Amino acid sequence: QVQLVESGGGLVQAGGSLRLSCAASGRAFSSYAMGWFRQAPGKERVFVAVIDWSGGNAYYADSVKGRFTISRTNAKNTVDLQMNSLKPEDTAVYYCAARYGSANERTNDYDYWGQGTRVAVSS
Repeated sequence: QVQLVESGGGLVQAGGSLRLSCAASGRAFSSYAMGWFRQAPGKERVFVAVIDWSGGNAYYADSVKGRFTISRTNAKNTVDLQMNSLKPEDTAVYYCAARYGSANERTNDYDYWGQGTRVAVSS
């Protein structure tokens, strides 16, 4: 069992930056692939970035490549999402997720979810 708690959301102007953090509790954190997903108002939840158990491989949605960076610190049971050059279309609730096994982009493959943290980007 893994429990996830996100933090770091807020309101920022376009072009600004935010750093989201996800703290995980439970055992064997380093065995889990971790991901960030987001859900904009009236839309489905979609993949943003994922990272494998070691932190050696990360994958990004095309819409955030070059602007967002996912990282993890297994010793601290945390995974972060650094978001730069934010755009109004990045406005959404951002969720941290975990799955036992390899990292992938499929929302339904993730077993554990946080409650989400809201990001709003003004133009």
